Amino acid sequence: MHTLVGLHAFLGEAGALAFLWVFVEVLNASGPSVKRAFRVASVGVVLLILAWIVGGWHYLTDYATAVKPVIKAGPTPWAHIVITETKEHIFLFIPFLAFFVWGLLHRYRDELMTNTDARKAVLTISLLVVLLAFAMAGMGVLISSGFRAALESKLL
Repeated sequence: MHTLVGLHAFLGEAGALAFLWVFVEVLNASGPSVKRAFRVASVGVVLLILAWIVGGWHYLTDYATAVKPVIKAGPTPWAHIVITETKEHIFLFIPFLAFFVWGLLHRYRDELMTNTDARKAVLTISLLVVLLAFAMAGMGVLISSGFRAALESKLL
């Protein structure tokens, strides 16, 4: 169980950092930086899809049966009711946003230095991917805290 959670978090945050890198490369776009941004976005998309798969696997195999009931019965049921439910819905969109950035980089690779609208779109959506992914990490901490609080309350 802990291995899946750790792998899920690692893949998600590595994907977020990839899109932070994309953001920096596109900020002052040049031919070589756009090529790097496209390569890094490709890796970032793969990382985020893998985080999606691992997170889904964890949810189906461990969280839904072993963690969720404990949190909901503990002193902080909102950790599941609010945070997990929010995380589940936001989590579904991140790989699609990442793939959209990748597509924009592919479509506008030769124009990104001169097309300010395309560059702004890549910058905005890349930053959105980064912020949402880091928000996911924060929500994961709150969910884990809810689980630990529930376990501690049963031990006392």
